[in-house]
Amino acid sequence: MPCKVIIGSKDGKAWRCEIDPETVSGKQVGETIEGTSIHAGLTGYSLMIMGGSDSSGFPLKADIEGIGLKRVLLRKGWGMRDGHQGIRRRKTVRGKQLSGTLAQLNLKVVKEGSAKLAQVFADQNKPAESKPAEKAPAPAPAA
Repeated sequence: MPCKVIIGSKDGKAWRCEIDPETVSGKQVGETIEGTSIHAGLTGYSLMIMGGSDSSGFPLKADIEGIGLKRVLLRKGWGMRDGHQGIRRRKTVRGKQLSGTLAQLNLKVVKEGSAKLAQVFADQNKPAESKPAEKAPAPAPAA
């Protein structure tokens, strides 16, 4: 099953592509990888792994070692609602090491290459097509 990759650029835009999760298997959250391992057009790019989630929706957590699932006690912030003072909740998260169960990978541009991301992912840069307004059907004649 392909893994969705979301690449966040410094100007606030995000670009997406798909890869085989085995190409980044063994890497960890916080590591920097070469852009060519993600997409052929990303020569010269350095990308930092910021996070992601597995096929079941469990997020990767940077301070949990390994690839397995773990139930951790969380408080305000990461995956918790704000507003309740002193509330803690046990949540299931996945370790920081990437594996074949990866469904989504979030990357951040650390160093830009020669080609701009808008050129590399030109198909995502198109404006939305506007559809002509549809007319309401004419009322049926009274019988």
